Amino acid sequence: METAQETIINVPEIEPRLKHLTIFQTFDSIKPGESFIIHNNHDPRPVYFQLQQMRGDIFTWEYLEQGPEWWDIRVTKKGATILAEDAVTKSPQNETIVNVPSLEPRLKHPTIFRVFDELNPGESMIIHNDHDPKPVYYQLLGERGDIFTWHYVEQGPIWWDIRITKRKEEDAETVGQIAAKDLRKAEVFKKYGIDFCCGGKKTVKEVCNEKGIDYATVEKELQTTSSGITGANNNFNEWNLDFLADYIINTHHNYIRKYLPELRGYATKVARVHGAHHPELISINQLVEDINEELSDHIATEEKVLFPLVKKIVQAKTNGTAYTTEAGLTLQNLTRDMENEHRNVDNLYQEIHKYSNHFAIPADACASYSLFYKMLEEFENDLHVHIHLENNILFPKAVELEKTLS
Repeated sequence: METAQETIINVPEIEPRLKHLTIFQTFDSIKPGESFIIHNNHDPRPVYFQLQQMRGDIFTWEYLEQGPEWWDIRVTKKGATILAEDAVTKSPQNETIVNVPSLEPRLKHPTIFRVFDELNPGESMIIHNDHDPKPVYYQLLGERGDIFTWHYVEQGPIWWDIRITKRKEEDAETVGQIAAKDLRKAEVFKKYGIDFCCGGKKTVKEVCNEKGIDYATVEKELQTTSSGITGANNNFNEWNLDFLADYIINTHHNYIRKYLPELRGYATKVARVHGAHHPELISINQLVEDINEELSDHIATEEKVLFPLVKKIVQAKTNGTAYTTEAGLTLQNLTRDMENEHRNVDNLYQEIHKYSNHFAIPADACASYSLFYKMLEEFENDLHVHIHLENNILFPKAVELEKTLS
């Protein structure tokens, strides 16, 4: 129904499923400054809140009649609406700025995504908002992937400015860096046989190309994993380095000391009992002995030399005191040696994988044989996390910290 100047929506005459739709369509069809009237048999206040949530504060709501039988409300679209194009400006540094508070709610995220999609690799944009837009980070990560950086330029209490930069191909994060930020993603890497500890310095795309794995599939699973809530998941990347060093000793070095002797015992026993029919067990037994020799010296060096040096660096940085080392004893050289030893152990385990057909238990295996293969797999899983914490978090951070003291 229309008067000479205004459209009147007679709500009781409309099918229930079309009531709100009709009101919204009418609102969207009028120009700034124009109005229409909602005529209803009860107070349509819920429409007010829905309209405000979905279209923003761009209208007035005026009661002309307020019961008890009929309610008439004049809804007027405000004259000064902000278009998405008007909320996007340029900074003096030629960065695109999205002024989020000036946008209608329904246009906020689409405008941010549109501006991001228009960026070339290496270019940046600024989100200017009146609260922390962290949900945009997770939505962007989930829908576009890990192809951007998120840097807080200003962080409240009144305004938040975030610089989002689209990564260049050569700036893509490595497998190790991805696992360092969220260890849950290591499960995806394990699923596809992607080495995130010793081989963690390559990008996901590089590894997928080398192994003939579909990159898009892996990337999609990584994005899905990142959308979960970590809860009690340890964020090792944020730990103090001296605390992380102690954690590695108490958790992973002690694990080696406890379970490696058991692993050696089962390797010897199973090789002796089943070696005649499964000669690969004799080779695996020797490889376990080689791993024992490598790791025993390795963890001793870390605990006596490397980790004390890390703690010395942290203490010097914290206290602002002088930092000196023995001639030639730099953390960078030590960590390089440790990474080489990690690689040696990983190579030995790759040989075990080859001989055991990736821990496939044969039909004639006894309980000890089956348990031995499960122990081998569990020991490797702990070793992967152990090496990851050192190669991708502790070592590079400590080396960078040492450089700031020189």
